[in-house]
Amino acid sequence: MLPKSPRRFDGERSLLAGLAIDALGNGMYIPFSLIFFRHVTGLPLAVIGLVLTATGLVSMALLPSIGTLTDRFGARRMQLALYLVRALGFAAYPFAHALPVFGAVALVTTIATQGFPAVQQARIGELARGTDLERINALARSLANAGLGAGSLLAALLVSRAGNGGYTVAAWLNGASFLIAAVLVRRVPAGPAAPGGRSAEPTSYREVLRDRPFLSLTTANLLIALGYAALSVLLPVYATGTLHTPGSVTGLAFAVNTVLCAALGVPAGRLVRRFATRNRAAAAGAALFAAGFLGQALLVPAAGRWIAAGLLAAVAVTTVGEVLHNPAASALVATVAPAALRGRYMATYQLSWSLSKALAPSLFTGLLTVNTRLPWLLLAAGTVLGAGMLLRLERRLPAEAVRPQNLVTAA
Repeated sequence: MLPKSPRRFDGERSLLAGLAIDALGNGMYIPFSLIFFRHVTGLPLAVIGLVLTATGLVSMALLPSIGTLTDRFGARRMQLALYLVRALGFAAYPFAHALPVFGAVALVTTIATQGFPAVQQARIGELARGTDLERINALARSLANAGLGAGSLLAALLVSRAGNGGYTVAAWLNGASFLIAAVLVRRVPAGPAAPGGRSAEPTSYREVLRDRPFLSLTTANLLIALGYAALSVLLPVYATGTLHTPGSVTGLAFAVNTVLCAALGVPAGRLVRRFATRNRAAAAGAALFAAGFLGQALLVPAAGRWIAAGLLAAVAVTTVGEVLHNPAASALVATVAPAALRGRYMATYQLSWSLSKALAPSLFTGLLTVNTRLPWLLLAAGTVLGAGMLLRLERRLPAEAVRPQNLVTAA
């Protein structure tokens, strides 16, 4: 049940419920993505990996087009369209046994999946104002993590009961989750144009590229976003290969991250609003990231039974940093973006997330071959640098974005 709040916009519960159901469906395949696609399509793992890499790169290149379409048709229409595309894509995966068909379905679905976060942030930016942005972003992230955890458990149950056929059921359930989410968010009315925003004709990305403070904000996020990728990409290899911990410890670390994100999301949103500026709240989260990464670098196999406790403690610290940084940074960029160009701004910002995901596997594995502590030290340095950039940007970003007022949410 969603917590009560004195300020709500029309359809807030429907929007958040849609995001939670979306996450529930995603949780059914994200933890098993390669295995999921192998069982659903029957294609070799190497082929699937190559297709997913290629479609991911193409989707990242097309993100600016998603921003343009969002500005032209509105975030609400684009949100509904991407939900429908993803629903059709996952419904079609079990029939994509031929490589060209799988490539086509994967490409269309991946474009919609990678473009959705930018459209979602543009939609939230249309509907919420002032400190409500932190509240909505924190609540959305909390529900998303709870949905991902529940979806993973549901998928595990399906596979244990139905065998390989459970993956096909999970694909169809994921597609159904997008349809249900679309029905829910369709009930949310279109939001008004942001008051007091900078006016600009949505003709090209030249306006975005001329906004140097915003580009600096995006660069700072790229440095910090690499830390988000560390849990899924770096930690499993480091924990089992360097620290020689059982695989169960990695699973427990994921559980700690998911549970804390779900449980602390709303309290963290309240805590963010106590900071003098959004920049300082986001920088504080990045600083906690750095502390957790340094803790990982200090772990040594000789620590014996204490090594698992140290690893989980470091994960807990970085998770607190995540729930503190994310709502503040998301609210900051949503307010910086002018209403007429919000789609383009969000798509540009989303590129920093997509690029970090693309760089993380090769960067982390390459650094591990040089020195096992080097990736963590680089991540700590990068997040500290990103935090410093956020603090320096306080004077260059619009005052209403840096120091939000406790405004009533748009009706």
